[in-house]
Amino acid sequence: MTAAVADTPQNRRRAWSNLWVLAAAQALVGSQMSMVFITAGLAGAMIAPNPCLATLPVSMTMLGSTISARFLSGFMARHGRRLGFTLACMIAALGAGVAFVGLEWSSFLLFTLGCTLIGAYMSAQGFYRFAVADVAPEPLQPRMISLVQAGGLVSALIGPQLASITAEASAVPFAMTFAVIIGLNLLGPLIFSLLRIPLPPSSGSGANAATRPGRSTSELLRTPEIAVAIICAMVSYALMNLVMTSTPLAIVGCGFGTSDAANVTAAHIIAMFAPAFFTGSLITRFGAERVVATGLVILAGAGAVALSGVSLDKFYLALILLGVGWNFGFIGATAMVTAAHRPEERGRVQGINDTIVFGGVFLASLSSGALMGCSGGTAEQGWSAVNLAMVPFLILAGGALIWLTLRPRETA
Repeated sequence: MTAAVADTPQNRRRAWSNLWVLAAAQALVGSQMSMVFITAGLAGAMIAPNPCLATLPVSMTMLGSTISARFLSGFMARHGRRLGFTLACMIAALGAGVAFVGLEWSSFLLFTLGCTLIGAYMSAQGFYRFAVADVAPEPLQPRMISLVQAGGLVSALIGPQLASITAEASAVPFAMTFAVIIGLNLLGPLIFSLLRIPLPPSSGSGANAATRPGRSTSELLRTPEIAVAIICAMVSYALMNLVMTSTPLAIVGCGFGTSDAANVTAAHIIAMFAPAFFTGSLITRFGAERVVATGLVILAGAGAVALSGVSLDKFYLALILLGVGWNFGFIGATAMVTAAHRPEERGRVQGINDTIVFGGVFLASLSSGALMGCSGGTAEQGWSAVNLAMVPFLILAGGALIWLTLRPRETA
C-alpha cells in the first residue's frame, strides 16, 4: 500500500485539487506527445540518411524517457513533484528547440537529439498517475489514477489538430510543429505552480524508518506483485507503442494521406484515454488483475484486426482497440504497483517501474521502425511484421498474470 493517508474531507479536497491540476497538464502540455508521434516519423523519413532510420527520432523520445525516469523519480523524492515536473518541461522545451533547428538545417542528428530531450517530458507525464495517488486516501486511489489519465482525452483532440495545422505552416515541413511544442512546455510551470503534494517520507530518517526500512531493489523486483505488475505495464505500453509508431508510415505507405494518419492517431489516443473515466471503477469492482487481463485480450484483438487487411476502416478499428487495451493493461498494472509497496519505497519503486517500462517502450519503438521499414518490400508486409511481433510478448504478460493469480497468497 502506497501511503496511509487518512480518509478525511480535507485530504479528499486536496486529492481532487491535485487531480484537476494534473489532468489539465495531461490535457494541454501532454498534447505534445501525439504531435511528436504523428510528425517525428514522417519528418525523420524526410531527412534520414536511410529509410530504415525514419522512426529513430520517435524511438529516441522513448530512450530519453527511459533515461530520465530514475533521475526524475529521485529528484522528485528530494525536491517534490512540482519542481520535478517543471524541470522536465524545461528540458523538453530545449529539446523542441533543438529539433526545430535540426529541421531547419536538415540535420537528422540534431533532430533526433531534440526528440531525445523531449522524452524528459514523456517520463514526467508517466509520473502523473503516481503523483495523484500520493495524497489520496486509499479508497480514492484507483479512481484518481484512472481519472488523471482521462486528461489525455483532451490532448487527443488538441494534439493531432495542432499537428495537422502546423505540419505545412512553414517553409520547412513540421518545423512549426516543434515551435508550438516549445510553447506547450513553457505553459507547464504555470500549471504545476498549483500543485500541492508534500515530499514523500524518507526511508532513512524518522521513527518509522527504524521499524519499516525500505526493501532493496533486488527484494522489490523479487516481490511477485511488483514484478508481474511491471511486466504487464511494460508489455501493454511497449506493444501499444510498437504498433502506434509505425501507424503513420503504414497509412501513408498504403496510399492514404497525412490527414488520414492524423485522424487515425486521434481516434487511437481518444480510445487510450476515454475509458479512464470508468477504468478505476472497474478496478475497484473486479480487481486490477482482471482488468489487466482484459486489456491484454483487447491488445491481441487489435493485432488480429491489423493483420486482416489495410483498409482505412481496419486501421481505425485496430488502433481504437489498441488504445483501449493499453488503457486497461497500463492503468490496471499501475494500480497493482501502487498497492504493492510501502510509503518509504515510493520514489524508488516508481523509478524502477518506469525505467523498465520505458526501456521496453524504447526497444519496441526501435523495433517498430526496423520491422516497418526493413522487413519487407511493401508497407503492407512491414505492417504485418509489426503486428505479428506482438504475439510472444502477449504470451509473456498473460503467463505472468496467470502465475500470479494461481500462486498462494502470502498473509500480511
